[in-house]
Amino acid sequence: MNATASRQALRFTALLLLALLLAACGSRTPVRPSALAAPRIAADPNDILFRAISLVGTPYRYGGNTPESGFDCSGLIGYVFYDVAGARLPRSAAEIDRLDAPPVSRQKLVAGDLVFFRDGSSISHIGIYVGEGRFVHAPSRGGTVRLDALDGDYWRQHYVGAKRLIR
Repeated sequence: MNATASRQALRFTALLLLALLLAACGSRTPVRPSALAAPRIAADPNDILFRAISLVGTPYRYGGNTPESGFDCSGLIGYVFYDVAGARLPRSAAEIDRLDAPPVSRQKLVAGDLVFFRDGSSISHIGIYVGEGRFVHAPSRGGTVRLDALDGDYWRQHYVGAKRLIR
Protein backbone atom coordinates (compact mmCIF):
# COMPACT_ATOMS: atom_id res chain seq x y z
CA MET A 1 0.00 0.00 0.00
CA ASN A 2 1.47 3.34 -0.97
CA ALA A 3 1.63 6.43 1.28
CA THR A 4 -1.33 8.14 -0.41
CA ALA A 5 -3.58 5.12 0.00
CA SER A 6 -2.46 4.73 3.60
CA ARG A 7 -3.34 8.39 4.38
CA GLN A 8 -6.74 8.01 2.72
CA ALA A 9 -7.46 4.87 4.75
CA LEU A 10 -6.41 6.67 7.95
CA ARG A 11 -8.55 9.71 7.07
CA PHE A 12 -11.55 7.47 6.26
CA THR A 13 -11.13 5.62 9.57
CA ALA A 14 -10.88 8.91 11.50
CA LEU A 15 -14.03 10.28 9.81
CA LEU A 16 -15.89 7.05 10.50
CA LEU A 17 -14.92 7.16 14.19
CA LEU A 18 -15.93 10.83 14.39
CA ALA A 19 -19.32 10.05 12.82
CA LEU A 20 -19.89 7.20 15.30
CA LEU A 21 -18.92 9.43 18.22
CA LEU A 22 -21.29 12.20 17.11
CA ALA A 23 -24.12 9.73 16.57
CA ALA A 24 -23.63 8.32 20.06
CA CYS A 25 -23.86 11.82 21.56
CA GLY A 26 -26.97 12.79 19.63
CA SER A 27 -30.05 13.95 21.45
CA ARG A 28 -33.18 11.92 21.78
CA THR A 29 -36.73 12.63 22.82
CA PRO A 30 -36.86 13.18 26.58
CA VAL A 31 -38.60 10.44 28.48
CA ARG A 32 -41.27 11.43 30.99
CA PRO A 33 -40.14 10.37 34.46
CA SER A 34 -41.92 7.27 35.64
CA ALA A 35 -44.24 7.24 38.62
CA LEU A 36 -42.76 6.80 42.07
CA ALA A 37 -44.14 4.17 44.42
CA ALA A 38 -46.55 5.81 46.84
CA PRO A 39 -46.14 4.97 50.51
CA ARG A 40 -48.99 3.01 52.05
CA ILE A 41 -50.31 5.43 54.64
CA ALA A 42 -52.70 4.14 57.27
CA ALA A 43 -53.79 7.23 59.14
CA ASP A 44 -57.02 8.84 60.24
CA PRO A 45 -57.73 11.67 57.77
CA ASN A 46 -58.91 13.79 60.70
CA ASP A 47 -55.45 13.51 62.28
CA ILE A 48 -53.94 14.85 59.04
CA LEU A 49 -56.54 17.65 58.97
CA PHE A 50 -56.03 18.68 62.61
CA ARG A 51 -52.22 18.63 62.35
CA ALA A 52 -52.28 20.71 59.16
CA ILE A 53 -54.67 23.26 60.68
CA SER A 54 -52.55 23.46 63.84
CA LEU A 55 -49.68 24.81 61.71
CA VAL A 56 -51.65 27.75 60.30
CA GLY A 57 -49.69 30.91 61.06
CA THR A 58 -46.25 29.26 60.84
CA PRO A 59 -43.94 31.48 58.75
CA TYR A 60 -43.16 30.60 55.14
CA ARG A 61 -39.54 29.74 54.46
CA TYR A 62 -38.21 28.41 51.16
CA GLY A 63 -36.76 24.96 51.84
CA GLY A 64 -38.30 24.90 55.32
CA ASN A 65 -39.78 21.71 56.69
CA THR A 66 -40.31 22.18 60.44
CA PRO A 67 -42.48 24.46 62.58
CA GLU A 68 -39.30 25.94 64.06
CA SER A 69 -37.71 26.81 60.71
CA GLY A 70 -40.91 27.54 58.80
CA PHE A 71 -42.34 25.75 55.78
CA ASP A 72 -42.47 25.87 52.04
CA CYS A 73 -45.40 24.05 50.44
CA SER A 74 -43.83 20.60 50.05
CA GLY A 75 -42.04 20.88 53.38
CA LEU A 76 -45.41 21.40 55.07
CA ILE A 77 -46.89 18.33 53.38
CA GLY A 78 -43.87 16.17 54.22
CA TYR A 79 -43.87 17.31 57.85
CA VAL A 80 -47.59 16.64 58.40
CA PHE A 81 -47.54 13.18 56.82
CA TYR A 82 -44.36 12.19 58.68
CA ASP A 83 -45.55 13.61 62.01
CA VAL A 84 -48.97 11.92 61.83
CA ALA A 85 -48.22 8.70 59.96
CA GLY A 86 -44.43 8.27 59.83
CA ALA A 87 -44.59 8.49 56.02
CA ARG A 88 -41.66 10.01 54.15
CA LEU A 89 -42.66 11.86 50.99
CA PRO A 90 -40.55 13.30 48.17
CA ARG A 91 -39.31 16.84 48.75
CA SER A 92 -40.95 18.75 45.88
CA ALA A 93 -44.57 19.27 44.80
CA ALA A 94 -43.75 17.89 41.34
CA GLU A 95 -42.18 14.71 42.80
CA ILE A 96 -45.13 14.20 45.15
CA ASP A 97 -47.42 14.54 42.12
CA ARG A 98 -45.46 11.71 40.46
CA LEU A 99 -46.39 9.31 43.27
CA ASP A 100 -48.42 6.38 42.01
CA ALA A 101 -51.47 7.28 44.09
CA PRO A 102 -55.09 7.31 43.01
CA PRO A 103 -56.30 10.57 41.49
CA VAL A 104 -59.39 12.09 43.09
CA SER A 105 -61.99 14.21 41.32
CA ARG A 106 -62.68 17.60 42.84
CA GLN A 107 -66.22 16.50 43.72
CA LYS A 108 -64.91 13.55 45.78
CA LEU A 109 -62.19 15.28 47.80
CA VAL A 110 -61.95 14.28 51.46
CA ALA A 111 -59.83 15.60 54.32
CA GLY A 112 -56.19 14.60 53.90
CA ASP A 113 -56.19 14.51 50.08
CA LEU A 114 -53.36 16.40 48.39
CA VAL A 115 -54.31 19.19 45.98
CA PHE A 116 -51.94 20.28 43.21
CA PHE A 117 -51.52 23.55 41.35
CA ARG A 118 -49.65 24.56 38.24
CA ASP A 119 -48.07 27.80 37.16
CA GLY A 120 -47.08 27.36 33.55
CA SER A 121 -46.43 23.83 32.38
CA SER A 122 -45.37 22.12 35.60
CA ILE A 123 -46.69 21.40 39.09
CA SER A 124 -45.56 24.28 41.28
CA HIS A 125 -47.63 24.10 44.46
CA ILE A 126 -49.33 21.63 46.80
CA GLY A 127 -51.71 21.76 49.75
CA ILE A 128 -53.73 19.49 52.05
CA TYR A 129 -57.49 19.47 51.56
CA VAL A 130 -59.32 19.91 54.88
CA GLY A 131 -62.96 19.86 53.78
CA GLU A 132 -65.67 22.34 52.82
CA GLY A 133 -63.74 23.45 49.74
CA ARG A 134 -60.69 24.59 51.73
CA PHE A 135 -57.04 23.59 51.92
CA VAL A 136 -54.01 24.33 54.10
CA HIS A 137 -50.78 25.37 52.38
CA ALA A 138 -47.62 27.46 52.66
CA PRO A 139 -48.14 29.90 49.80
CA SER A 140 -45.31 32.39 49.46
CA ARG A 141 -42.37 34.33 50.80
CA GLY A 142 -43.28 36.79 53.47
CA GLY A 143 -46.47 34.88 54.22
CA THR A 144 -47.52 32.16 56.61
CA VAL A 145 -49.14 28.75 56.42
CA ARG A 146 -52.80 29.49 55.84
CA LEU A 147 -56.23 28.16 54.98
CA ASP A 148 -57.62 29.13 51.55
CA ALA A 149 -60.64 28.26 49.41
CA LEU A 150 -60.10 26.16 46.29
CA ASP A 151 -62.64 28.47 44.62
CA GLY A 152 -60.49 31.57 45.18
CA ASP A 153 -59.69 33.24 41.84
CA TYR A 154 -56.00 32.31 41.76
CA TRP A 155 -56.40 28.77 43.09
CA ARG A 156 -59.39 27.91 40.85
CA GLN A 157 -57.41 28.99 37.77
CA HIS A 158 -54.27 27.03 38.71
CA TYR A 159 -55.84 23.89 40.18
CA VAL A 160 -54.63 20.73 38.41
CA GLY A 161 -56.00 17.83 40.44
CA ALA A 162 -55.74 15.81 43.61
CA LYS A 163 -54.39 12.51 44.89
CA ARG A 164 -55.22 10.34 47.87
CA LEU A 165 -52.31 8.90 49.84
CA ILE A 166 -54.31 7.74 52.85
CA ARG A 167 -55.57 4.18 52.35
